[in-house]
Amino acid sequence: MPLGDPFFGRLVMCDCKMSELEEQHLQELQALSKLEPFKHKTFTNFDSTIKGVETACREARRYAREPRGWLLLMGGYGCGKTHLAAAIANEAINHRFGVLFTVVPDLLDHLRSTFSPNSDKQYDELFEGIRTTPLLILDDLGTESGTPWAREKLYQIFNHRYNHELPTVITTNRDLRDIDERITSRMSDRAFCKIIYIEANDYRLKEKGSRRYR
Repeated sequence: MPLGDPFFGRLVMCDCKMSELEEQHLQELQALSKLEPFKHKTFTNFDSTIKGVETACREARRYAREPRGWLLLMGGYGCGKTHLAAAIANEAINHRFGVLFTVVPDLLDHLRSTFSPNSDKQYDELFEGIRTTPLLILDDLGTESGTPWAREKLYQIFNHRYNHELPTVITTNRDLRDIDERITSRMSDRAFCKIIYIEANDYRLKEKGSRRYR
């Protein structure tokens, strides 16, 4: 750089190295996500004609095209929440967008595992990666154990992503009154978080051969 340039005399990472690190980060997120069981969950095989899922499917498709703000999918067991959340994740991955898809209890288990002396991942490194990931998809919020540690970790993740306006998708079958009020307060910001109630019945009650969503 010429004399007087703000970057004169400073080390700047080259484009190829930046691309290498970005690819490495994407692979780490995919490994942590463990999306393999959900790779078949797409918008194509989600039956949007089922009564009660139309709005959720439309909003999930819109969100997948342009992840912005928060999307909260609420509904009973087997109504299609996880399928739509996984479809968003798969769509984002196809477009080379950094995404972490995880079931909330599993996420907390990953964090706890770093306290083991045999862990190859430091807690601070993993926690920072989770709360700053470009797109975080949290499945089954409210099914985690309600220990003070678990509540505090989740609050810190939600608070950071709220303050920094990071795209986040959440699914839950719980009433918002049953969730930490500090988290509920942030999800209740209608200017930032879109809440969708899915009123479809449990797909598991359908006859075998007609199941197309979960």
